[in-house]
Amino acid sequence: MNPSDIGKAYDQITHLWQSDKFDRANGIAAHLRALQFASNRHAALDVGCGCTGRFVDLLLDAGFHGVDGVDISEKMLSLARQRHPDMQFYCADICQWELPGSYDFITAWDSIWHIPLQEHPQVIAKLVNGLNPGGILIFSFGGTDAPDEHQNNLMGPDVYYSTPGTEGVREVLETLDCSILHIGYDQHPETHACVIVQRQ
Repeated sequence: MNPSDIGKAYDQITHLWQSDKFDRANGIAAHLRALQFASNRHAALDVGCGCTGRFVDLLLDAGFHGVDGVDISEKMLSLARQRHPDMQFYCADICQWELPGSYDFITAWDSIWHIPLQEHPQVIAKLVNGLNPGGILIFSFGGTDAPDEHQNNLMGPDVYYSTPGTEGVREVLETLDCSILHIGYDQHPETHACVIVQRQ
């Protein structure tokens, strides 16, 4: 699946994130951990921002002056703009999109695992390089032992997932101008992992 197909799939399932059954606490604890390292709090970016606005709200409450969002789903962004009409949102493929500026905090929670497997190194590099010195990046990934890609229809439409694996993520980050502050599972026993890095 290419990223535009992912966008069309998510256009069909926005109701899942608007449901009372959606856990708005998902990812919040990990972000609070990452925010402990964020000394500068001017601009932030939410990659794969979706429609809930929960990370936008968290970052604004944490003192960030502005939060941009980018997503591949037009319908998700339409809902996001209703929730935060004063925020800047972009409809774009993160693999091709050029960041409009630099940021003190970037989150890519449950989002870049939808990009083609071979795109992970350049997308991770793009996000690290999009940070100001001392800036923080947090993203989630499939914490597998080896690179993996697959599709499933657990949410309805077919959706593609990929991961470089834990060591693959570590290897990419070690080539970049950043320090790994945390890497590990956050929803054990699921292989859902996250990493927090700081731009040097």
